[in-house]
Amino acid sequence: MKLKLTLTTIFSLLFFNNVYAVSDEAHACNKAYDLGDYKAAANSASMALKNNASDREALICQGRIASDLGDLTLALTSFQAADKLSNHPLDKAVIALITGHTYKNAKQFDQATTSYQLSLKQADLAKHKPMARSSHLGIANVQFETKQYQAALDTYFVAHKLDANDNDRGQSYEKIAETYHLLNQHDLALEYQVKAYFMHEKAGTLDQFAHSSIELGRYYAIVKNYPRAEATLNKIIKFAKEQGGAYYEGQGLYILAQVKAATGDMETAKTLVAQARAVAKSSGDADLDAEITRETESLIK
Repeated sequence: MKLKLTLTTIFSLLFFNNVYAVSDEAHACNKAYDLGDYKAAANSASMALKNNASDREALICQGRIASDLGDLTLALTSFQAADKLSNHPLDKAVIALITGHTYKNAKQFDQATTSYQLSLKQADLAKHKPMARSSHLGIANVQFETKQYQAALDTYFVAHKLDANDNDRGQSYEKIAETYHLLNQHDLALEYQVKAYFMHEKAGTLDQFAHSSIELGRYYAIVKNYPRAEATLNKIIKFAKEQGGAYYEGQGLYILAQVKAATGDMETAKTLVAQARAVAKSSGDADLDAEITRETESLIK
């Protein structure tokens, strides 16, 4: 159980206007891609394009694979070819959006922003609010990653106005909370993380609920509301353990250790860090183990 936001809804939109034109090979490519089987996905895309070089969905799938594998040239070439085969503004909006994601992942932020702005323009032409929201989020995420936090905050609020459901609202509240946190406006960060928590509790995935709980505990600790921090973290540690979510269990344990240290209970803090390490070791999560070390090395001497 680890947070992973997918583009499933976006690609459902992509096929909305021509669902019956999707070839079997392109469908197999997308299915394999969603399962993380890049080899099988690439083979299916290759077969589709061998049969029909103008298979738009296969080109998009090929571009997604290339993007994930860091082949920027192939990704962009594939998306550009797919765009030439697209007529509806919504289809063009989606291609511009994933092109923006590709540029962003390659740290080419100016090009990413340009692509997101194009996606927004096409979304407006299509009168499609969910795609407009995704485009605004893309722009905001670039601003966030390049540390333009006030600009990012403003753009997240624009996207938030286009939220269509509680899951959307939970995601928006969480990004707003994180941005307020980095602007050192911790009371506002806590306020919006509380909102995110309740939205994800009601409508989110298990991962979203777990992540929002961890962040809520962290923000309570930052404003020195230690009782609330402990209660929130203990709840998510228990929940993650019951659900088999080792990552969140370990994360909750080491953040709870930080809370205990802040209240002067160093013995319990050390015990909790040891428990967190044991969770990381038993689950074979080297990234979690490194995170625990990084976040507690100044705490536990």
